[in-house]
Amino acid sequence: MVTIVQMKLEDANRIRDIDRSETIELTYRYREGTLEELKTPHECPNWMEDQYQEIISRYEYELTHGGVAFGAFDGSKLVGFGVLAHKLRGKDHNQLQIDLMYVTWEYRRQGIGRQIFAQLSKAAIKKGAEYLYISSTETESAVKFYSSFGSSIASEVDEELFMKEPEDIHMLTKL
Repeated sequence: MVTIVQMKLEDANRIRDIDRSETIELTYRYREGTLEELKTPHECPNWMEDQYQEIISRYEYELTHGGVAFGAFDGSKLVGFGVLAHKLRGKDHNQLQIDLMYVTWEYRRQGIGRQIFAQLSKAAIKKGAEYLYISSTETESAVKFYSSFGSSIASEVDEELFMKEPEDIHMLTKL
């Protein structure tokens, strides 16, 4: 049975339990006000060690600075997690970013991502946010996942996040 719990800083290395691999058939590109579909069949492999280290570093940074994380555990194994960043964004400072969100491949499509998203949303509301800012990977699975919560293309893109990941699909979800 999978349970969702708030994660702690010392849980950072549990992220190594996650297998993000995925078969990707379709990606999106946002250009000049249009979301374009691109047929791009390929295999996305699991993270390499340097990528795990980068993800763990982001996790630790956010939790150290006031962000929160929720994890999905099957027994003692982390099978999904999401991180709500600490920094309020947007011109009205009413947006919090979902910085990381992953579910291990064999646990997808079981509602785990929805449960994590719900916990991140509640935490964002408690911190005073009115919106979640999502810099989503351009994959069909990610964009459709966030769209299923009513997320839509951000009318004003956060420049800092865009510079970090210009190919991402930048979205907002009203809380």
